Amino acid sequence: MTTREGKVRPSRAAAIALCAMLVCWMPARGQEVPGYPTSVEAYDAREVALLPPYCIHTQLFRDKVPGGNDREKIDRWKSVMGSTFEAMHHYCWGLMKTHRGLILARGEQTRRFYLADSISEFDYVIQHAPEDFVLLPEILTKKGENLIRLGRGPTGILELERAASLKPDYWPPYAYISDYYKAAGDLQKAREALQRGLTAVPDAPALKRRMAELDAVKSQRKPTH
Repeated sequence: MTTREGKVRPSRAAAIALCAMLVCWMPARGQEVPGYPTSVEAYDAREVALLPPYCIHTQLFRDKVPGGNDREKIDRWKSVMGSTFEAMHHYCWGLMKTHRGLILARGEQTRRFYLADSISEFDYVIQHAPEDFVLLPEILTKKGENLIRLGRGPTGILELERAASLKPDYWPPYAYISDYYKAAGDLQKAREALQRGLTAVPDAPALKRRMAELDAVKSQRKPTH
């Protein structure tokens, strides 16, 4: 469209597209955590200290975190995790974002931002890992937990069930499946998840404790005469 002065005025559609482009380049809202860098890639020592020991030896971490560029330790972790180790910095970022969402966030928007952002980090490793990757059940479990925290329970349960199927003697998925159904008021499904877990891992304290809690709830509901 041309104005009286002969200048070209952008159409409404073009203006909207331009605004959308500018928004994409703006810093994502909800990233601010008081007292911490905007990005987890600043590798704040307080956040790094919460990670598993192998994280400082993964890609990008190793060049920024003191002690990370230790070739002997890098090679040792590679021998344990195989080629997937080259993608594990994404899992470590996902853990940092989870910690921000659960521990450092001061508001619901910030909490949800970091929990949602962690999912893409977990997915990167899941997509690059073989089915027999030693940490795949753990990563699926972390993803499932965060999906449930974001209100995406059914999808989270699918991830937890996959984790349990890959490693039946890994107890956390059963615990979190049970917690989800207990919170939803479905005590029967909560109990079934624990029974499956205890069949695979009979001595898991976390599962035994949850089963005792369900038993206590059941006994309280019995009618008294």
